[in-house]
Amino acid sequence: MMRTRPLKVALLGCGVVGSEVARIMTTHADDLTARIGAPVELAGVAVRRASKVREGIDPELITSDATALVKRGDIDVFIEVIGGIEPARTLITTAFENGASVVSANKALLAQDGAALHAAAEAAGLDLYYEAAVAGAIPLVRPLRESLAGDKINRVMGIVNGTTNFILDKMDSTGAGYQEALDEATALGYAEADPTADVEGYDAAAKAAILAGIAFHTRVRLDDVYREGMTEVSAADFASAKRMGCTIKLLAILERAADGESVTARVHPAMIPLSHPLASVREAYNAVFVEAEAAGRLMFYGPGAGGSPTASAVLGDLVAVCRNKLAEATGPGESAYTQLPVSPMGEVVTRYHISLDVADKPGVLAQVATVFAEHGVSIDTVRQQGKDGEASLVVVTHRAPDAALTGTVEALRKLDTVRGVASIMRVEGE
Repeated sequence: MMRTRPLKVALLGCGVVGSEVARIMTTHADDLTARIGAPVELAGVAVRRASKVREGIDPELITSDATALVKRGDIDVFIEVIGGIEPARTLITTAFENGASVVSANKALLAQDGAALHAAAEAAGLDLYYEAAVAGAIPLVRPLRESLAGDKINRVMGIVNGTTNFILDKMDSTGAGYQEALDEATALGYAEADPTADVEGYDAAAKAAILAGIAFHTRVRLDDVYREGMTEVSAADFASAKRMGCTIKLLAILERAADGESVTARVHPAMIPLSHPLASVREAYNAVFVEAEAAGRLMFYGPGAGGSPTASAVLGDLVAVCRNKLAEATGPGESAYTQLPVSPMGEVVTRYHISLDVADKPGVLAQVATVFAEHGVSIDTVRQQGKDGEASLVVVTHRAPDAALTGTVEALRKLDTVRGVASIMRVEGE
């Protein structure tokens, strides 16, 4: 039987995503009612500037007092699209205290304080959903949290930031330099005026922390994620990658150790073979590659940002949470029963592509090879080119602990015959 009394929904924030959520709630009201089993009513919108006209939203619903809105006590679900840590954290916990479930797109807050927020939701017997926090419209959180709940996930590797993928794709396809590609991304609205969160990997690291916690049933915070930005990636790196049959992507890589006793989480640029599914992800799209014991290899692909894609994920959560409200039930909460430690980056086993500027004279290769051997790092391939007393030496290693590879590079810098380390990049996806 259809319930006639509406479920009341309120927005915390009404920017690009929030305004799109409000629009869809209005234009698709009948469909949402049919899917949920009850009408949903937009009952309040908290914003910074209440005087600003917001098309399609009743001005009577607008308030600049978000605290008063979350304390009303008659709201069933809050949709938090403010972003940042505060006041979002306080508003969400206050919403729980006043009987409302929460749908959030706040990756930074969930990566930092997800455990506390889950605990607050559980204590209140309410839902905390956040599909939109990780990869826009791509269904990812729910498949990991529900569809694969009976499986064992061993590895997650993905492109989870559209801005960086757009920049790297342009560098690869057009030969543009980093700054030129960034300028184009900014002009098209893919990059913010201050792109630091994207290009330095902070955004991807927050998403990596959330995904690792879900995939491995353990608590992974933002501080646990190794992070390396992509601002040093050059046209020369892409040229080297092409010679290897590779391209370069900024990847989030989450792994369960072979013995199952720890996990690792990292974000950094890496060369991947053109044969890997992630190599073909173009423009500002996202894609996540999941390896599970029973399901095998799965890839989730689609637009990872933007008002409409993110609003789609928010509304999917809203439907699920509202259905739970009607059933007087809650969906899955935090699963952290494994309590696995997060290993430091130095213990991660990986491969390196190292480009050295060296003196063009006999014995240089032997010196370099000796340094690798002394650090227990095996060389896979080496390429040397020389002219007029200067040369370049490109070495690709076999897999070794990252600490050993880092130590190798530090020792190489001390050789008199090494003029400099032109670039260092990890190789993944094989």
